[in-house]
Amino acid sequence: MRDVEPVLQRYFPWLLTIGIALNVPGLWLEIIEPDGALYATIAKHIVQHRDWINLWGDGHDWLDKPHFPFWMAAISYKIFGINSFAYKFPAFLFWLLGLYYTFLTARDLFNVTVARISVLISAVALHSTLANFDVRAEPYLTTCIIAAVWHMLGVYQKKGGIHIVAAALFAACAIMTKGIFVLLTIGGGWVLFWIFTSQWQQFINYRWWVMLILSFIFITPELYSLYAQFDLYPEKIVFGKTGVSGLKFFFWDSQFGRFFNTGPIKGSGNATFFMHTTLWAFLPWSIGLVSGIVYLIRFDTNRAPVRWAIYGSTLLTFILFSLSRFQLPHYIVILFPYFSIITAYFLYQKSKHVKLHILARVQQVLVFIIAIAVIALLYFTGLKNEWLASGLTCLIVAVVNIIRFQNALQRILYHGYAMAAIIYIFLFLFFYPFLLQYQSGRSAARTIWANDPKPPVAAYKSFSYSLEFYAPGDVKITHTSQELDAFMAQKPCYIYTSPELADSLIKAGVNADVLDKPAYFRITKLKSKFLNKDTRNTMVEKRSLLYVR
Repeated sequence: MRDVEPVLQRYFPWLLTIGIALNVPGLWLEIIEPDGALYATIAKHIVQHRDWINLWGDGHDWLDKPHFPFWMAAISYKIFGINSFAYKFPAFLFWLLGLYYTFLTARDLFNVTVARISVLISAVALHSTLANFDVRAEPYLTTCIIAAVWHMLGVYQKKGGIHIVAAALFAACAIMTKGIFVLLTIGGGWVLFWIFTSQWQQFINYRWWVMLILSFIFITPELYSLYAQFDLYPEKIVFGKTGVSGLKFFFWDSQFGRFFNTGPIKGSGNATFFMHTTLWAFLPWSIGLVSGIVYLIRFDTNRAPVRWAIYGSTLLTFILFSLSRFQLPHYIVILFPYFSIITAYFLYQKSKHVKLHILARVQQVLVFIIAIAVIALLYFTGLKNEWLASGLTCLIVAVVNIIRFQNALQRILYHGYAMAAIIYIFLFLFFYPFLLQYQSGRSAARTIWANDPKPPVAAYKSFSYSLEFYAPGDVKITHTSQELDAFMAQKPCYIYTSPELADSLIKAGVNADVLDKPAYFRITKLKSKFLNKDTRNTMVEKRSLLYVR
């Protein structure tokens, strides 16, 4: 396999640069509703009210996700101002750091060649790139997990106390991002490794206990914030009841409650959800991942036991997700560094095997399929500049098919990157800009800034997270006519509502002008009739922005 390494070493920096560049355009696109815009608004509230303890969302005390991602976004707002880029940029930096730790983990568990392939795979995995555009908790969580795992490898190899502190710090940040269950993804593989190799002394090794204790010390800012916001004020109404403990929710309801479906936030799922989700979420490497898993189970003869630190965590986390009743596609992103390493190891082991050319041909066919699908969608939706988008797609296909490859591994990686380029150029330069124009709250906020940003803003029975984020100041959420009347006492003001309610207010004698009637569609739940340019108007609603004099 030595002939693979110098070739890979030459094109690795160029492909990695392309992979990172493909993730960049999403940083400047508007924040997508609902979750991204909600989280951005919570961080906005932190900065505008100088309150780093109490999380506020949906017009009330907000108890769901821990504080760490909001603190990161708020710090970024302090530097860059409150805008889309500032919200996404710290998550992007964490993602870059995650690539680095993926490299280190693969290098130390396998070798440098596997590490390079792992990074190239991880850089353009579909749902990871989408998570950099539609930022939730995953970019932070993924990096904190893989970083903690690598530093735990240093702890296991007794490389120095700094690894204990670093592993504890990253584990704590992961806990303050998603909750206590992330310790399973971080440490589950290590526990299985110790059990399989009968290393019982590891369970009483003081290094691991020091790390665990430090992790809980490092999460005290989160625990204090929850206690100060909720436990000190049992009279607050949360989830429709009083006496809600923020600490209990953090340690139990948000984790075990979701898993057993007994908490205040419930869901429904099935055991196969993440199996088929992974097949599209890990594009363009899905077939390589499946092949890698089969290879590890049936054919791998170099079974270094320490690799169970990632194999075991992957297995346990995937089973946990599959058994949970609360399932969302983006949850699987935290396993992408592991998936990338597994796929990279398979490609490395088979890099001189003649059958790897079969996978290379499959990747080549997938490029054509993706290209055809993108061009068809361009014309089905009637996007602007479809000729430019189609031309770029065809150009990418042509270029990748005239390159002379030196081995099957290079062909697989190049075709994977061609597929990624087709998808992300289409999404970030054409498709998402088209979709985002149907976030009516953003359009209304733009009108407010152009007209007069000083008067207060209220949403009446038609709330929009993008309005709350992009509007100047806070947006008052009103549900009843009495609440609205009390708000309109401070004239002038803006009211965001439905056209029907806007008409009824004007007919009732409210002195108001309709400044804007932006189009609305919930773009995270796409339907074929909306995508079809001929039937789109039947699916689009309207919202109204009133300026009350």
